[in-house]
Amino acid sequence: MFSLGSWLPALPGLAWGWALLDALLQGLVGACAVSVLCSLLKVYLYIQCLNDPAGQAQKEAIGAQRRVLELLHVAVLTGALALVGSRVAALVVLEFSLRAVSTLLSLGKGAHSSQLYLLCQYSLGCGVSCSLSFLLEGAPHGTCNLALAVGLAGLLATYARRLARHVCTLYELHSRARYCGVCIFLLAAGHGIPQLLRNALAVTFAVADLAAVALINRDFLSTAEAVRFWTPLTICYTLLVIYMQEEPRQSSGGAAVYQTALVRMGGLLILLLTVGRWSDVLHVLVSLLGELWCLLHAGVMLEACRRQDFTRQSGLERSSGSEEAS
Repeated sequence: MFSLGSWLPALPGLAWGWALLDALLQGLVGACAVSVLCSLLKVYLYIQCLNDPAGQAQKEAIGAQRRVLELLHVAVLTGALALVGSRVAALVVLEFSLRAVSTLLSLGKGAHSSQLYLLCQYSLGCGVSCSLSFLLEGAPHGTCNLALAVGLAGLLATYARRLARHVCTLYELHSRARYCGVCIFLLAAGHGIPQLLRNALAVTFAVADLAAVALINRDFLSTAEAVRFWTPLTICYTLLVIYMQEEPRQSSGGAAVYQTALVRMGGLLILLLTVGRWSDVLHVLVSLLGELWCLLHAGVMLEACRRQDFTRQSGLERSSGSEEAS
């Protein structure tokens, strides 16, 4: 990638330094995207728990999350995304896309999984990083473009974080008094946040999937070499998707998401030990740490999503049962 270093004289190690800077900027944009997702979900889940008498404890837990932890989350995720190579990041994006499509197809009519928004955190960061790497490949001033992307992403993340902090602090009062424009808007249209996130994530992962395929294929010199890589990859992903469909029926609770992450990254690790490079193995281990960090940070919201999905599914089953009885 040509970047700001193209303006400077060629010095030993200079290209490596600019490549590291580009990787950090890409990771920061991906981390900001994850921060926006988490902040908007926090707003939605806080409002839902506030309207549910049985969810008051979870409402307090969601509102108690500190700003320092949010900044630490962005910093750790930036480091993880910067360390992960584009090859492994592309594989993570493709795996999650297949898993998400399989999950959505398996859900009943009128149902959706709120947990999927939180389970995609690390994959979203990888997707943004892959997309930037692909779109800016060969750009004469890629570092400047990345710096502008960081500014925009940081601005969006800051405003989303402020919105979440405002809602967790004052929404309960403002929604009753009806004198805060932001809270009145959320009172009327807050239920549309999942639809907004669904559309944004669909576009983001569509672009990321195209970029991921292109980034993986550029390493192959011939069609036969590409087939030798894609064939075991397709088999591995098929087995993982089948496992993802069966696993929720056999286990429940918060430990299930960590077990799923271990199985997914373990399968990817075994695959890359066979057809990958030694650096890919290191990147998979970094991805595992990043995935576990995202799940740990979102533990409270995951529990709230799990409870809402269970309540929604029970309501759909009761309504379908009453329709069949009538």
